[in-house]
Amino acid sequence: MNLDLTDDQEALRATLRDFFGKESPPEAVRAAEPLGFDASLWRKAVGLGLPSIAVPAERGGGGAGSVELALAAEAAGWSVAPVPLVEAAVANDLLVSLPRAAVPEPLAARAVAGDLAATVALRPADGDVARLVPAGAVADLVIALRGEELLAVEAAGGTRGAVPNLGSMPNLGSMPVADRRLDEGEATVLATGADALAAHGRAVLHWRLLTAAALAGVAAKALGLGLGYVAHRRAFGTLIGSFQTVQHRLADDATALEGARLLAYEAAWARNAGLPEADALAEMAFLFASETAFRTASDSLHFHGGYGYTLEYDIQLYFRRAKAWPLLAGDRAAAYAALARRLYGRPYGTGRDDASEGRPGPATDTEG
Repeated sequence: MNLDLTDDQEALRATLRDFFGKESPPEAVRAAEPLGFDASLWRKAVGLGLPSIAVPAERGGGGAGSVELALAAEAAGWSVAPVPLVEAAVANDLLVSLPRAAVPEPLAARAVAGDLAATVALRPADGDVARLVPAGAVADLVIALRGEELLAVEAAGGTRGAVPNLGSMPNLGSMPVADRRLDEGEATVLATGADALAAHGRAVLHWRLLTAAALAGVAAKALGLGLGYVAHRRAFGTLIGSFQTVQHRLADDATALEGARLLAYEAAWARNAGLPEADALAEMAFLFASETAFRTASDSLHFHGGYGYTLEYDIQLYFRRAKAWPLLAGDRAAAYAALARRLYGRPYGTGRDDASEGRPGPATDTEG
């Protein structure tokens, strides 16, 4: 297995870094708060075809693969771009992966073309309400699991790419999170029964994979901000970057970052190749990137001292999102337990399902 990027992928990575660096500087990120959405940047991202970069060319997409999509997510995370790139990409992939007979072609075509900003509710609906939908406050189309039905619900009135702003919930990460009613607007049943459950599960794992790549981007920029600060900040007449404790923590963060990035790329490659371990790798990538991004951003913020907590410094933009983005996936301890069951086929711990109580089992468990 060779996870080195190809020349074309390296060029794509550089192009996307340039694009988001120019179009989503810290000033633009601040201006988009508290909703966390920049309509102008979104139109530009759609114009580049980023939300549909991995959609097959015959369905109107870019025809690239999961690795290229992960590169786009990483670049967006690097600039904490206020656009629902991950959510739209996951929704587009879901729509074109279902049997054509199940998805009205105009619906899929509008989403892929960017006429509809689509998202996926990560949790099964609570009755007729999808809770805490990522990008739910700005999405035209929400795909959600209600019971054993997978529904695509277009916002009432057919916004066709406008921003409905359906009640964003104020949150630490300035994300356009919202509850969405599934009994309002035009609903289409995409799948039922086991097919619906499987399709929704694949979409959630895809969201985790791309969010892992985005969090690797967050960690990379946070590390860069920390390095830049310790290289010129002095304490007692000495650069704080010369202190061993600072150096060691930065070295640990840099090492973890490379691991998180590599794991996200591996998960994307495995998904593209259709390997059986792809789902487990997506879970691993998400959990490791979540920890790495928060620890790196936290270290960099602390190296800034009291300045790190002020709104004038950019590091707080990354610290808040490194903390908030993974929370959309729910309880991390339960996710580790679910990963253990996926890998070993039994509840993690002493034999009972510890995930049901929201905590992992004993760390001393060594049963084969």
